Amino acid sequence: MLHTPNSLSMKIAALQFSPPPPPLKNESENTTAHDACKASRGRFTLRIMCLLKLLTLFLFLCVGVQDANPLTWLPCTFSDYIMVVNNDGARDVQLLQRSSILQFGQPGDSPVNPHAVTFLVIESKLDLRHYVEDMESDRVACDIHRSNMEGVQVKWPSQKSHEYNSWFAVTLTHTEGLFTVSGVLRHPCEPPPSGQQDVRNWPAIVDSQTLITKVAVMMKTQTPTVTSGLGFQKKLHCQFAVDHKRPNVSVQWRQQYHGDRRILFSHASHSGQVEGRGVELSNLAGGDLSYTLPFTQVKHAGTYVCTVSAFPLSSSLDISLEIQESPQVSLNVGPTLTLQEGEEKKVICEAENYYPLDVHIVWYKQDPASSGQRVGAPLPKALDNILLSSHKSNMDNTYSLSGFFYLQASHRHSGRQFTCTVSHQSLRMPIKKSFILTVEEPTGWLFTLTVCSVLLILLTILYFMLRYLHQARKHSLQKKPY
Repeated sequence: MLHTPNSLSMKIAALQFSPPPPPLKNESENTTAHDACKASRGRFTLRIMCLLKLLTLFLFLCVGVQDANPLTWLPCTFSDYIMVVNNDGARDVQLLQRSSILQFGQPGDSPVNPHAVTFLVIESKLDLRHYVEDMESDRVACDIHRSNMEGVQVKWPSQKSHEYNSWFAVTLTHTEGLFTVSGVLRHPCEPPPSGQQDVRNWPAIVDSQTLITKVAVMMKTQTPTVTSGLGFQKKLHCQFAVDHKRPNVSVQWRQQYHGDRRILFSHASHSGQVEGRGVELSNLAGGDLSYTLPFTQVKHAGTYVCTVSAFPLSSSLDISLEIQESPQVSLNVGPTLTLQEGEEKKVICEAENYYPLDVHIVWYKQDPASSGQRVGAPLPKALDNILLSSHKSNMDNTYSLSGFFYLQASHRHSGRQFTCTVSHQSLRMPIKKSFILTVEEPTGWLFTLTVCSVLLILLTILYFMLRYLHQARKHSLQKKPY
């Protein structure tokens, strides 16, 4: 009989606070202190063992409670193709979005929703729930659609000789982008009348129908979206599994960007042929198809497609790699700028080496004394005379842009703080660079006249001294007899 946590606590308390049993009586009256100490150690060890057993039982009960409600079903969107007859009497294929249930169990289980199409996934060598374990069902989006084999019907290694297969692709996506799972479900069924499984001969599926399926191929990525700066090593996670041993599998990585398609890596198990690099070949046997970029560059941005093909099935996962490099912001003036009244200065805020293209530069002015106030402080005022340069493309495909204005020094602006704010999608908070303007009074005419007079006097004195030295040197040369 299993004990509740309350009963366990009572037993533990009883073990801790129950009085020790009475000492054993020996036939001999000369019991030594060593024997008494040994007996006491034995009773203490027994209590510790009982306590550990109860704690172990309690932990098993807790784990049992957690595992009592595993993931049993998921609501899904079923993309079905149906045949309709148009006004001209011709048959046409249309896509129909239907509600369905992805249910886990055994043949004969009652459907969760008897009014919806149920894909009952029964036990096989691949457990779909293992790929979405510890996830709540309301955070997993499920999509199912038919897989068109284009008339190709090949005996799957794990199917029985008389079985005919219908194939369905399933995609499970975490709503917060933690993972994406893609796979193929195999549904044993009766062959179509034409003997070919194409879109025009697929048997109709009614809303209350239950399709018993098994997982044939599974894929998972824990990096459906990756954001990286320049110069980093990034690993694009991709793992796969097939429901039979030693399958004839071909794997591939390709990159798609702005319409271009480039194969990065491929490997075929039957021939052992390898093209490209980035994947550890020793990990393929364990289903690890992860791709490593050793040094990220702008050209690496795009969609990476991880594909696993086990004829006639093919499954793939899309992984988006986005390059974001933060701008480097600088001003062409120091923390303080001193100008004279009426003087003009071109002030430049430079944002350099950022990616992608869009960046936002705004200049503000504010009284620095009010910037530290928490209540009642006036908001910084944006300058409206800002000019932007054209975008400059750098050698590493990053961009640079400058925002500048012409500052006309005025005494009323003295002490004002001017701040350049640069915003970019790679930044959590905008980058700010500031300087404080100091405006001085222009120099007076009397001071200028005094300085000029002093300079003129000094030059005159210097002239006469040089002339005197020249004449003295000439006179000394004339007195020499040689």
